[in-house]
Amino acid sequence: MADTKLRVTDSEKITINLGLVDLGQIDLLVQEGFYSNRTDLIRTAIRNQLNVHSDVLKQTVARRTLVVGLHHVSKQDLEAARTAGKKLRIQALGLVRIADDVTPALAKAAIESIAVLGALQAPPAVKAALADRIQ
Repeated sequence: MADTKLRVTDSEKITINLGLVDLGQIDLLVQEGFYSNRTDLIRTAIRNQLNVHSDVLKQTVARRTLVVGLHHVSKQDLEAARTAGKKLRIQALGLVRIADDVTPALAKAAIESIAVLGALQAPPAVKAALADRIQ
């Protein structure tokens, strides 16, 4: 039986294309000991750019009322929204995780939209049911 549990991760793999000269320069810095590997340099560069733009990021998060970090959506959260006759608009920067015991019907009944800057983890059937509501 396959393990259907979703893992909560603190990182997401991305793929980038670099020019050969840029890649060669990165390799040279790694060989010279400035960075332990290519990934170390790329992470450092990204963090530096995020620091440069930190004020804009903070203002945008506040303006959009985004949840930052991990946002766990439980079956109880969705049942409460449905009972109250409300639909959730989930907006997050980081990770949104919908609990394993949430059914596709409950998700459709209680979630109006999901906008995630980061990653969404949910049972495959729930993701499929919400496909038209995921931005």
